[in-house]
Amino acid sequence: MGMSTLRIVLGDQLSDNLPSLQGLQPNDTVLMMEVKAEGTYVPHHPQKIVLILAAMRQFATRLRERGIMVRYVKLDDPANTQSFTGEITRAVEELKPAKVVATWPGEWRVLEDLRKLQRESAVPLEILEDTRFIASRAEFAAWAEGRKQMRMEFFYREQRRKTGLLMTAKSEPEGGEWNYDAENREPFKDGLMSLPPYPVFEETAETAGVLREVKDLVTQTFPSHFGEVEPFRWATTREGALQVLERFITERLPLFGKYQDAMVSGGDYMFHSLVAPYINIGLLDPMEVCMAAEKAYRAGKAPLAATEGFIRQILGWREYVRGIYWHLMPEYKQRNFFNAKRPLPAFFWDETKTDMRCMRECIGTTRRNAYAHHIQRLMVIGNFALLAGLDVGEVTDWYLMVYADAFEWVELPNTMGMALFADGGMLGSKPYAASGRYISKMSNYCSGCRYEPTESVGPKACPFSTLYWDFMLRNEAVLAKNPRLGPIMAQVRSMAPARKVEIRETAERVFEQL
Repeated sequence: MGMSTLRIVLGDQLSDNLPSLQGLQPNDTVLMMEVKAEGTYVPHHPQKIVLILAAMRQFATRLRERGIMVRYVKLDDPANTQSFTGEITRAVEELKPAKVVATWPGEWRVLEDLRKLQRESAVPLEILEDTRFIASRAEFAAWAEGRKQMRMEFFYREQRRKTGLLMTAKSEPEGGEWNYDAENREPFKDGLMSLPPYPVFEETAETAGVLREVKDLVTQTFPSHFGEVEPFRWATTREGALQVLERFITERLPLFGKYQDAMVSGGDYMFHSLVAPYINIGLLDPMEVCMAAEKAYRAGKAPLAATEGFIRQILGWREYVRGIYWHLMPEYKQRNFFNAKRPLPAFFWDETKTDMRCMRECIGTTRRNAYAHHIQRLMVIGNFALLAGLDVGEVTDWYLMVYADAFEWVELPNTMGMALFADGGMLGSKPYAASGRYISKMSNYCSGCRYEPTESVGPKACPFSTLYWDFMLRNEAVLAKNPRLGPIMAQVRSMAPARKVEIRETAERVFEQL
């Protein structure tokens, strides 16, 4: 094929502005691969696999419509080696390109595979920096240099200054404050009738046909994975993702901030945007999403607190955790500050096996939708995993497999650092531990539950409340050093010995039931 280039596009790189797609020549070939290894290194939720494969197929169609040569390997292709390295090697042998170009991947294990190919292949393989993020890895590393604690808030402020998002002409934060979280923590009391409908998008005959084919393939190939294929509500094209974004900006953003921490039985989506999977696989650009929200605020269609809170999740947290991941891997994945090793309970795979209504609700929506919003993930499921001392590796694998937006660069720091405090405070200044009282305040889950959130001992004791105090007791030596836990640890120190014994005995009964 002469001086041709083999250009790799992975399943989370479905962007026209992907670095490995820049400078395309007529005799270059784009390689896209559906490989079984990517669906089984952890057993991903079927909807997540369907979303990625259907989006890949339609992205490949768009490339071909532009006259680009695409070598597309389907999952059920008899010649499929079912691994990235196998398919890249096979393409190199058959096409004989002068070089191979890839874009920096989203997971350390894929980077290791690419580096192994770099060392062993006779054809040069170039790995380009992924410029689709707002902050580069080098920029984050420069910011993190010499810091003992890398707090997101300070990184976020630098990104606001850099991008100009929600900044005044005098380079001050809009409204005079950087962060409006204090205005964004109200429980939702209005009932399901007040929630906006699920954001629909236009389904074409083409997208419907691709979806039918991919759903059948995934159901046959991954029959035992946790989760259900239907109801499948995800867009699989950029056009559909843009429609979801537009519906969020007009229908949900105005109340997103106020109720972003609220949880309601039957309200699987609340006022959340549902755009994270599309940003993470490349159908939407993070800056275009932030700018759409800012435009609504400037036009008087969304309040500042809601807009700032939403932009902070993307410009702040999303960019920050990606920086943390690449700055600290691979050692970061081995951290386990509390030495948590308890196996995952069976109800993580079947929510009907627990009487805790909040866990049933949050794991149920996860199973049905490959989705749960950040408070369900952090303050219910993650909080329980923290308090119960569940095995860090098992928990991080679970989060990686069950959510449509989960790729290790974003999932691992959020789970390790935020939910489990397994990094000892690298991300968070204190563990996100809470008793049943918090869940009762922010949701209606406790209504009708057999447990009483205010009770930590006795027959109606809420496991969250019991394990909250047990967690403080068994980790007292290390938690006493945390200045943000001063009032709580003072309560622990003043607790009567008999009360401590009662809590520990109740906690042991909870653990036995797990």
